[in-house]
Formats: sequence, structure tokens, C-alpha cells
Amino acid sequence: MISSNADHKASSSLALAQHRFSGGEQRFSLRRGKTGNRIFKKDTEKMERMPGEGELDHLERPSPLTEKERMMIQDSWSKVYENCDDVGVAILVRLFVNFPSSKQFFSQFKHIEEPEELARSTQLRKHAHRVMNALNTLVESLDNAEKVASVLQMVGKAHALRHKVEPVYFKILSGVILEVLGEEFPQVVTPEVAAAWTKVLATVCCGINAVYEEVGWSKLSTSTG
Repeated sequence: MISSNADHKASSSLALAQHRFSGGEQRFSLRRGKTGNRIFKKDTEKMERMPGEGELDHLERPSPLTEKERMMIQDSWSKVYENCDDVGVAILVRLFVNFPSSKQFFSQFKHIEEPEELARSTQLRKHAHRVMNALNTLVESLDNAEKVASVLQMVGKAHALRHKVEPVYFKILSGVILEVLGEEFPQVVTPEVAAAWTKVLATVCCGINAVYEEVGWSKLSTSTG
């Protein structure tokens, strides 16, 4: 959970989520082979672990980003976004392999188990592109609170009302994003930069969770459960 201790910076909160939800599980990375092609490498296998019920109930919004943090995020993202499609696919494959229950919301590829086959899925690649574009819009708009709120409203409502996605998956996805960026861009996503990313992803999770509450998610999930 994101810490409620006022003396703790929220910049470490999703790193904790990353450690708890992603660390030590099945890890699929993009590695360059001798031919220069990117391949998926499987390191370990463990069972999926899901956060306990109610872990999103008391999220606290982190303090606003500083100008330095905003610039670090935007500068690092410009380098990540050069590999938009590859990074997006790596993130989603890591998510679906480590947390197979997250595939239940995707009828086109929810029965695919092998990571290499997932990576080749046209529908997965399309969704990865949408995820990366949404992240790009958020990063480009970090100095525009209204734009950020508008994007979170759109994403939150669509996933709550149309796709019926449990909000906990946004927290899990944030941990996966941090993990993949740290692995694939270690010289760019330094510990200081990762702390800034953690802070902004915590803000995104809080914002989306607020949208879920606004649309009455608890009542919706109860009525459709």
C-alpha cells in the first residue's frame, strides 16, 4: 500500500508495490540477441500473488511533482518513447504472465499462455500502443492539471463502466511499468528518476481510484458480481 506516514515520501510507495507484486515472479525482459532482435527471456516461475482486499481503500494522494521531478520524468520518457511499441509489449507481456488473472478482460488473447505468442498478438500490440499513448499524453501534460484529470477521467470511466476492470490492476500495472523501465533503461531510469516516476504513478493510481469511486464502483461491482 501507499504509505500513510506523512514523513514518508510517496515516491517510495509504488516501488514497494513493485517489490510486493512483481519482484521475484516470472520475469520476461526484452534482451538484444546477437542479431539485434529483441527476445523475451524467462528467468523464474512462481505463482501469481494478488494484493489483499481493501488495499486501495486508503490511498493518499502524493504531494505535487516538483519542477525537477517533472523534467526528469519527461526527459527519461522521451528516451523510452523512442521504443514505444517494444516497451509497451514488454510491459503487457510481463503483466499478463506474472498476473494471468489480468487477461480475463481481454477476450482476444486471454487463452494465450506463452509469452512469445502473446508478444506476437496483433490485439495485444494494439492495446500496448494505446497504453503507451495514454502515458505519453499524461507525461506531456504534467504541467497541466486539467488535462491530466481529463485523461484519468476518460481512462477510469472506460475501465470501470465498459470493461469492468478491478481498480487494483492499475496499481499492479504501475509496479510492472516501474520494473520494466528500470530493467530496460537502467542508465536513464536512475534511482532518483525512478522515485519521480513512482510519485507520478502513485498520483495516477489515486486519480483513477477517485474516478471509480465517483461512478459508484463498489455498488457496480456488487450488483454485477
